[in-house]
Amino acid sequence: MAAFGYEVMDNVGKTIKGSIDANTIEDARLELKKQGYTIVSIKGQSALTKEININIGGWPKARDMSVFCRQFVSMLRAGVTIVEALKMLTEQTENDRLKEGIAGVLESVRKGETLAHSMEEFPRIFPSLLVKMVAAGEASGSLDVALERMSVHFEKSAKTASMVKKAMIYPIAVILVTIGVVIVLLTVVIPSYTSMFSELGVELPAITVAVVHASDFIIHKWPFLIIVTIAVILALKTYAQTDRGKHTFGRIRLSIPVFKNLEVKNASSRVARTMSTLLAAGVPLVDTVEIVSETMGNIWYREALDNAKGEIMIGHPFSKPIEECGLFPPMVYHMIRIGEETGNTEEMLNRMADYYDEEVEFAVQSVMAAMEPAIIIILAAVVLVIVGACLAPMLTLYNSLGV
Repeated sequence: MAAFGYEVMDNVGKTIKGSIDANTIEDARLELKKQGYTIVSIKGQSALTKEININIGGWPKARDMSVFCRQFVSMLRAGVTIVEALKMLTEQTENDRLKEGIAGVLESVRKGETLAHSMEEFPRIFPSLLVKMVAAGEASGSLDVALERMSVHFEKSAKTASMVKKAMIYPIAVILVTIGVVIVLLTVVIPSYTSMFSELGVELPAITVAVVHASDFIIHKWPFLIIVTIAVILALKTYAQTDRGKHTFGRIRLSIPVFKNLEVKNASSRVARTMSTLLAAGVPLVDTVEIVSETMGNIWYREALDNAKGEIMIGHPFSKPIEECGLFPPMVYHMIRIGEETGNTEEMLNRMADYYDEEVEFAVQSVMAAMEPAIIIILAAVVLVIVGACLAPMLTLYNSLGV
């Protein structure tokens, strides 16, 4: 079977891009039409043009879930039953883990379970946010609306994650290239200089001696160096998974000014967007705050929301603990308070989410603007030290010869 890249429109005018496997382009065209899509373009994909989707561990990411929700909505609005829609999604989903999950949900639904309960059996594939939205959609008879809201939510999450990953490509590339250059200088250039000046009987300057020792260590002790590096990485990773480690690294991310700005705005965006989505579906506020807490990456925000849940349960407004925790900007709790006073919390959160989505983009650009020159300066300093270690013996030699 061959792979064909396509661009189609669903019955609500949403543009969807992806790939499909089929024997011929006509078979691919027929399959897309059978799913209710209007084809904009379709063409064969080669190994060079096929979309690369790196998915470590195989678990579905936000982009996979967004496509899943969009396709599910299109099928439901086309009059396809839930069972048939799940069957079709099982056949066309590309992510293997997600495909297995949909197949499991299909079997559970066939046995008479609700869609939400069936999804709840696969927590690593279908997040609690999606399960709650599906449950609310089933209860209100608006499952397609709930899934459409989730597709928008996943799309925005995928966009933010993609933006951060793209921004990190340049500094990572610079660091890797510089490390490669330093290794070549220490393992190839420095040894040749050492042997040359040893033959001339020139006393090496302190900086050169230090660099030579570093060179000898890398050349003769590189297995030990690799083992230590791996051990340190594993130790840090293990520590980061402990409660104390989560608090330590969470606090570090909130202490460095340039990263704190991004962390705060990203957390504000996630809280506003997720709460808006859940409240719009009719999920109770206590359940909403609990689900939002589970989505937070920084444990300090997770604990703040857990505390807010307890405050809500004893009758306090949500804005009060959000203000008292000191982790959110004033705009967040002011907007929430206005929404609580006017009975329009959902709309206020939605507006705030749109605002902070833009702020996250600006924050990423600010982080990169600060990181790029800092990385270049630090790495240039390292290279200059090595180059200086190479030139210092030559200057010593010239001075000894009276040149």
